Amino acid sequence: MKKKIYGLSAINIELTNRCNKACWMCGRRKVEKDYPKLALQYGDMDFNLLKIIAPQIPPRTVIQFHKDGEGLLYPRFGEAVRLFKNQTIKCLTTNGKLLAEKAAEIIGNLDTISLSIIQDDPEADEQYEVIKKFLEMKGSQKPFVIYRLLGDVSSDRYENLPGIIVRRILHSPMGSFKYQKKTTIPEIGFCLDLMNHLVISNTGEVSFCVRFDPNKIGVLGNIKEQTLSEIWNGEMRQEIINLHIAGRRDMVTLCSTCEYWGVPTSP
Repeated sequence: MKKKIYGLSAINIELTNRCNKACWMCGRRKVEKDYPKLALQYGDMDFNLLKIIAPQIPPRTVIQFHKDGEGLLYPRFGEAVRLFKNQTIKCLTTNGKLLAEKAAEIIGNLDTISLSIIQDDPEADEQYEVIKKFLEMKGSQKPFVIYRLLGDVSSDRYENLPGIIVRRILHSPMGSFKYQKKTTIPEIGFCLDLMNHLVISNTGEVSFCVRFDPNKIGVLGNIKEQTLSEIWNGEMRQEIINLHIAGRRDMVTLCSTCEYWGVPTSP
């Protein structure tokens, strides 16, 4: 008997791991420079694989169409989002460079869009102008807009724009550690993301965590070989959960150096 997927509230689907920006704090760029053997093989998710994934996701699950790349670079972005129209809440975090160009595929199609605005970005003014242009095109239609300020970024010029501002602290490019401020730990004592989140890479690999993982330590299986239900309910994931609940995240390789507990922290 097929087991149901209980508890899954959010899933990241990596439409592409390609990116059109070279952020100074990006782990991908550090890997390319200092650890070339770990560098990503860049490419897009096969559209037919998306068709296999979509029906397996429970209703009202939050879908985030990104992982390590810029989702708007996906050639069939609008079509990809529409595959999930009956099951999900559709979201995207983006650097915003293609907002105007892809507006027809975004407006009315996504529920929320989060714009990454980073500290010391030489393209900040250009990004702001693209954002304003997109907002004019969008008007009162979906998606709802979030301005995600990463690091020391002034919020002044975003405060009069429609949407909300959220702040996030920066960490090491190589993973979720060495944060500029101590992160929040939930009182239940184990990572919230672990209990309700999955990630599917552009090649179909399913991981239990969306944190930067160039060594693929967090991979549980591949959606090409197993169903989402089999992976979610599998022994490997359950063993990781049991270690977290027992206060032994130090025994989970990917989690042992991680300082993130599933609770976003503001400066």
